Amino acid sequence: MGQKAISVFQTCIPLFQVLSDNHRQSILLTLTEKGRMTVNEITEQSSLSRPAISHHLKLLLEKGLISVEQKGTQRYYSASLNASVELLKELVAALEEECL
Repeated sequence: MGQKAISVFQTCIPLFQVLSDNHRQSILLTLTEKGRMTVNEITEQSSLSRPAISHHLKLLLEKGLISVEQKGTQRYYSASLNASVELLKELVAALEEECL
């Protein structure tokens, strides 16, 4: 693997780490399928507790995989995958360029 591909891969590692958890994968898939949801609505779709869901949402938010919108007292979470998809496309392009 060339230096460019290694560099992009290293940039992707935090994304891979946050997505390695089955619960975060499930939350992200739920938000992708159902759209905007509150933490309570997400909790209803899961076997996890509300604090556990909040923890996973925080990690997904930190990595830019979801976004949050405050409306009154409610926080609405949505999937926000554009930046991550672009990063993964960059990785694939670097790998194709250097390895094929």
